[in-house]
Amino acid sequence: MMTELLPSGSILGAFLLASFILAVTPGPSVLYIVARSSLQGRQYGLASVGGVALGNFGNAMGASLGLAALFAVSAVAFTLVKWAGAAYLVYLGVKTIRDARKTARMSVKPAPKSVMRIFRDGFFVALLNPKTTIFFAAFLPQFMTATGNIAAQSMALGAVFVAMAAATDTAYALAASGASRFLSGSGVFGKLGSYGVGGIFIGLGLVALIADRPNVHQRSAF
Repeated sequence: MMTELLPSGSILGAFLLASFILAVTPGPSVLYIVARSSLQGRQYGLASVGGVALGNFGNAMGASLGLAALFAVSAVAFTLVKWAGAAYLVYLGVKTIRDARKTARMSVKPAPKSVMRIFRDGFFVALLNPKTTIFFAAFLPQFMTATGNIAAQSMALGAVFVAMAAATDTAYALAASGASRFLSGSGVFGKLGSYGVGGIFIGLGLVALIADRPNVHQRSAF
């Protein structure tokens, strides 16, 4: 059954190599994960990785169900989803900065955030990015066979890609979490770290707002 869903031989090797190169190249999701990991530590960084992976998988499923075709022909649909995702990123950035200011006034260590809340934030950051759906719709068909079930092949290839991206994102999270002890807490490093992370979120949101409709062959979706 698996042989019907995934290509064989050199085609599968080419897919795995291309997926690894694309997954390891930093994009907005990687910046989000690194920001969470460096400010809040390994546990929250890994929660972000899980949320982003689930959101990316949702986009892969969306591509399989034809949402990419809708985004390609409907500027309104694309714009609405893009603005929703950008607004959510800006909201996260503003909230991070406001929380940092509140903590500084109180002069106490900030209460840890819920891991599930961090997971949810990562999920929506990834899911509300229509460029990811269009990327999947352009990239995955290059490795499909016309005689097979197109939707099933797309889902299988998407799952493999998302798993590989989750592995490289985990590596980024673990590396960035080493700096968390300097960027957490209510001291100078903690305040500057929170402002920096908030600025990254706001910047990602603003970039998403002003970006043109994506080139489907670029890694910018991730």
